[in-house]
Amino acid sequence: MSPSLILALVWLIAANVLALIPSRDHHWTRAYVLIALGVPLVGYVTAQNGPLIGLLVLAAGASVLRWPVIYLGRWLRRRMVR
Repeated sequence: MSPSLILALVWLIAANVLALIPSRDHHWTRAYVLIALGVPLVGYVTAQNGPLIGLLVLAAGASVLRWPVIYLGRWLRRRMVR
């Protein structure tokens, strides 16, 4: 297993553990940190393992951080309607 996939698995485990811990701001600061770490990690996985594995890791990260993705989609939809 490549080092990038090991880091991606560690990221996924850390994201799930952080989701279990209570938070006053509904986990948004943790989501920002996970996004900041996850975007370069997806690039690293894609560079080492190819675009198909990169898309799978991106889908796994989006499923863990689904609410920021949903809010991004809503924001983009509002921008397109205007």
